[in-house]
Amino acid sequence: MRLLTFRTPGTPSTPGTGAPGTDAPRLGALLDGDRVADLSALAAAAGADLPGDLLGLIRAGDRALAAARALADEAAGAAASLPALSEVTLSAPLRPGKIVGVGLNYVEHVAESHRTLDTERELPDRPVLFSKPSTAVAGPGQPIRHNADLTKQLDWECELAVVIGAPAFRVAEADAWRHVFGYSIVNDISARDQRRSGQWFFSKGQDTFAPFGPVVVTADEIPDPQRLDLSLRVNGELRQHSNTRHMLFGIARLIADISSGVTLEPGDVIATGSPSGVGAGMVPPQFLQPGDLVEATIEGIGTLANPVIDAR
Repeated sequence: MRLLTFRTPGTPSTPGTGAPGTDAPRLGALLDGDRVADLSALAAAAGADLPGDLLGLIRAGDRALAAARALADEAAGAAASLPALSEVTLSAPLRPGKIVGVGLNYVEHVAESHRTLDTERELPDRPVLFSKPSTAVAGPGQPIRHNADLTKQLDWECELAVVIGAPAFRVAEADAWRHVFGYSIVNDISARDQRRSGQWFFSKGQDTFAPFGPVVVTADEIPDPQRLDLSLRVNGELRQHSNTRHMLFGIARLIADISSGVTLEPGDVIATGSPSGVGAGMVPPQFLQPGDLVEATIEGIGTLANPVIDAR
């Protein structure tokens, strides 16, 4: 299933005032490529007990997922009558409890980072981990905030996002896949000059520095997540293009390594690392500016597009 969180244009917030309003976020499924089934409404009509949001659905486990799938399958017969994706407003699929980032996880990115960001030349012998706060999350179409008081070097990184479905602590690589709910896209926005000055939190964790979405695709829909093309464009120009098979440390290894000391909980997200082609690695370096449009695409998932705005 392709699960999402969306809003539809609402009735006036105060009857008789004409003031615009918006419905509360809804749990949905994407059908026939561009039709949105309101799983919350379908569950209410069917008298089914279904969590009203994606994080709740993940935490509720297999039985809730099966109920959501049955509702989506039933709605598929009338998909043509459902609202199109263009008629709704997407939010981030969920707000993760934590986002675990992975640095230097593609060979060519290790090389460009050594050349331009003063990192080590040698390939890491274990995953390089950091975290982004949940307040960094931005949904599809929501702006990335460029605060020139804090950075002059705002950069992009297209990354496969792994959404955890079951608690994981000290998990062996062979068992890691049982803890995966699905996959999405994270654009790991980075303030390079903040990192160079030692401010990792402000480099990776500012508000809107984790665009996330547009959907979460359940694990059964992605037969091999280690064989997915990924790319990123800025204002239509290709900047990154690679495949997840080039990860230094695959998904199972990442789950095993992270869970060796930190419990991964349902709804947590692992941003599995960026390929080469970041702005800091270009000659001369190029960074995001207000007015830019960033589009991160991963095969089998979709495209996550976000504009850049002046935050001051």
